[in-house]
Amino acid sequence: MSSQSLLHHKPFALFLSARACSSFAFQMQSVAIGWQIYALTGSAFDLGLVGLAQFLPILLLTLAVGHVADRYDRRRIVAICQVVEVCTSLFLAVGTATGWLGANGIFGVVTLIGAARAFESPTLSALMPGLVPIERLQQASAWSASANQTATILGPAFGGVMYAIGAPVPFALAAALFCLASTAVLLIRVDRPVPAREPATIRSVLSGITFIWTHPAVLGAVSLDLFAVLLGGATALLPIYARDILHTGPWGLGLLRAAPAVGALTMSILLARRPIRRRAGHLMFGAVMVFGLATIVFAVSRSIPVSVVALVVLGGADVVSVVVRFALVQMRTPDAMRGRVSAVNMLFIGTSNQLGEFESGTTAALLGTVPATLLGGVATIGVALLWMKLFPALRDIDKLS
Repeated sequence: MSSQSLLHHKPFALFLSARACSSFAFQMQSVAIGWQIYALTGSAFDLGLVGLAQFLPILLLTLAVGHVADRYDRRRIVAICQVVEVCTSLFLAVGTATGWLGANGIFGVVTLIGAARAFESPTLSALMPGLVPIERLQQASAWSASANQTATILGPAFGGVMYAIGAPVPFALAAALFCLASTAVLLIRVDRPVPAREPATIRSVLSGITFIWTHPAVLGAVSLDLFAVLLGGATALLPIYARDILHTGPWGLGLLRAAPAVGALTMSILLARRPIRRRAGHLMFGAVMVFGLATIVFAVSRSIPVSVVALVVLGGADVVSVVVRFALVQMRTPDAMRGRVSAVNMLFIGTSNQLGEFESGTTAALLGTVPATLLGGVATIGVALLWMKLFPALRDIDKLS
């Protein structure tokens, strides 16, 4: 099966459609929430709290999520989560239109969204390997990243434009897209028989953590994302950069939010057509260091074009790391455990993304926006160099097979 024929494989095509719609809705909604919170409070710390509100459900539900994903129909779990997201988007639209929804209410809704995505994301990750031949998993993950990044490019820009037209509009459109995503997931047909599921015991619930801990390359891969992106993430501060440093409006914020996805989309399409054949570990670490360098350039930029280019490079470097790590983890995990391992992996990713937003907001409030972003880029490079020494099994991976 060629990389192009993957796109004509109906179960995988439906998977891509569902992921693209869900990601588009989430990104469009996120940019609207960020702008709305900053307009209501004017606080960098409150922007960080948005990330914390999304992260806490991931932290609290990880073990339950993994076990549920390995015991029940993964398609139905994802569909239910997306229906919950339809309801939250409609609530945001109505609350914003009527003017009674304040910052505290938004934080509550964001927490519920975080709980739904705590189940949705790892279950989707565990579902995909069953839809394609295992030898095509790297290409499938690259196409999945491509669909996700296409939505991520359009979502923030479109969300910024729709918010400028009317604050409730992006929330209403997100509800419609989540509904489409849920329908696409339910249409997926999986030919492989469902394996027998383990009974719910403490040992089985914790087995995902045990598996990662006993496989150094997998442990190094997921922890690298945790610490590198946790320290280097600056996306939570983009509303501040847009309004106070680059002196632009909602459209500029949408452009900045979309820029990393442009680089990621370009790189993911390249990786789908020309998958990594050799020196995968070294390429991954090199990509993380480029991510850190691009963060440093963005931190000190006062020009919108320079900032956009830095974010494009950042996104391209990030997707190399994502594709290598995803393929590595999924290829080395038995299908009956993919839900639990994916849930733990998503906890690490959620920590680096959502908690990273909280860390960025807090650091910016203490040190200032530019010093906090600059420090994060330097720390990302330091983490990559340290991890190369701590996890030689990950550094020396040659082929993703």
